[in-house]
Amino acid sequence: MNKKILVFVLTLIPALGSLVVINKVEPYVLGLPFVLFWAICWVGLTSLFLVIAYKLDPENEEEENI
Repeated sequence: MNKKILVFVLTLIPALGSLVVINKVEPYVLGLPFVLFWAICWVGLTSLFLVIAYKLDPENEEEENI
């Protein structure tokens, strides 16, 4: 399977599939309804995953100018 397709499918799982399961007001996590906590967590995790992908991408290596 193409890597780009795999990454696309992996990003759809938490965004679409799990919202059906977690769409509940109870339980509260850190004073927030669980669905709101879930959405906020994925905003932070998405940023982290983008930084990791940037670091692992060989096209982003800086060329040394001598």
